Amino acid sequence: MDKYEGLKLKNQLCFPLYSVSNLITRRYKPMLDELGLTYTQYIAMMVIWEKKRVNEKELGEALFLKSNTLTPMLQKLKAKGYLSIEKDKVDARNLVITLTEEGEALKDKAVCVPESIAKTLDLTPEEAGFLYRILYKILEADSNEEL
Repeated sequence: MDKYEGLKLKNQLCFPLYSVSNLITRRYKPMLDELGLTYTQYIAMMVIWEKKRVNEKELGEALFLKSNTLTPMLQKLKAKGYLSIEKDKVDARNLVITLTEEGEALKDKAVCVPESIAKTLDLTPEEAGFLYRILYKILEADSNEEL
């Protein structure tokens, strides 16, 4: 076996993951442009739509993002009127993010996005579920190592 076999692009797991991530993000872009959101803002809003009220740490854990990435993005969403940000009354170091009426109204506009994206992928529900489980297995292993 060639000692450089591991350096061939076709032998890299990271490359198809990277390429598919870019592909899917490009497919989201036109729909998210209509909503006035970036992909990162969209996934943050998904968590906030679900929880209505969440602290910054919980949001970061849900999105696998650090505070230095979240803070400026949350400020932009606040400026758009989609959420409010307050210091926790018990621990002022924690920020509490709350969905506003404008943010809730945006949810109605975004409801068709997941189904529209799913239609662009040539996966059966079983294949999609398998891929989902594998990807989360990788993410959860990585987040456990950081603890």
